Amino acid sequence: MPQLTDIAYLRDLLSRHGFSFSKKLGQNFLVNPSVCPRMAAACGADRESGALEIGPGVGVLTKELAAVAGQVVAVELDDRLLPVLGETLSECDNVSVVHGDALKLDLHALIREKFGDRRVSVCANLPYYITSPLIMALLESRLPIDSLTVMVQREAADRLCAAVGTRAAGAVTLAVAYYAEAEKLFDVSRGSFMPAPNVDSAVIRLTVRKTPPVAVNDEKMMFRLIRAGFGQRRKTVSNSFSAAVPDRERLRAALVAAGVSPTARAEELSLAQFAAIADALGE
Repeated sequence: MPQLTDIAYLRDLLSRHGFSFSKKLGQNFLVNPSVCPRMAAACGADRESGALEIGPGVGVLTKELAAVAGQVVAVELDDRLLPVLGETLSECDNVSVVHGDALKLDLHALIREKFGDRRVSVCANLPYYITSPLIMALLESRLPIDSLTVMVQREAADRLCAAVGTRAAGAVTLAVAYYAEAEKLFDVSRGSFMPAPNVDSAVIRLTVRKTPPVAVNDEKMMFRLIRAGFGQRRKTVSNSFSAAVPDRERLRAALVAAGVSPTARAEELSLAQFAAIADALGE
């Protein structure tokens, strides 16, 4: 079978199946032949482990994963791509394609059913419109996965991998840092896709932590504070945190107990400080 990154072949393939790109689903297929091999190598899968892919498209990355992993499961939302994948992956006997929405599927059950006792890594070219919700859903559900190696919009990559306590960080930065160690691997230009998006991309790897870097008694409160603080990041925490804790006196006492200045801003705080404030509010 010709290379799936061959634009002429790809156009013919999609035409034969009557496929047209959906802007709603954020469909941009990789045509740069060097990207997917690098992603497959970076995800850490081997013959003893499995790879979970979300949004395989026409199967460019899927085939690379099949070459390195013992088992690959690709979850595809667009039913129009199922016959395309049936053709492009016909020679890959270690690949299963599952039709469904990754945000709605029971991924715990899927992993148990498809991978058994194998170690599992996630590797995917994520549609921009679900990048953060999907990453957070995968991390918050505490799936039995080792890592996520994903391609996202470059601006999102910079935010996800920013250092906590810097202006580049956002609420999602701290949320990701609680569950995983994030690193940016390499950039991918917009010309690497068909059709070309209006922005460049980057591949990042999130290595899932076995235990969080900070201890906190009330995770929900900590994340409420993080969302509130970065939702009004120009305000001091004594003002921005009031969206999560309307009782000003209780909030003031918690800030004092945690040793955090009421005039600080959310972007200046560490995860440990957010945890300390959350714990003080619960006492």
